[in-house]
Amino acid sequence: MQKTASIAQARNHLPALVHSAEAGMPTQLTRHGKPVAVLLSIVDYDRLQKGPAVPFGQAALDFRQEVDVAHLDLASAFADLRDPSPGRAPPR
Repeated sequence: MQKTASIAQARNHLPALVHSAEAGMPTQLTRHGKPVAVLLSIVDYDRLQKGPAVPFGQAALDFRQEVDVAHLDLASAFADLRDPSPGRAPPR
């Protein structure tokens, strides 16, 4: 859960809040009870600056360009995963 502190509290306890942010616990800063900023670690900030992750479809296309899937023995890798039973009977 995220901590919350007023700007006045943050001014008085900044070193502790920075240590908390470094440990992975961001602090939401408020002014008159309304959120106005967040104090977070540089690791979290850098992660947010990178932007969204690559969409799955693009990642799959990139993988196919990098790996020659024709040489992979995927049939034997997945052979034991499928249930060979016929499943449910069709409705009458």
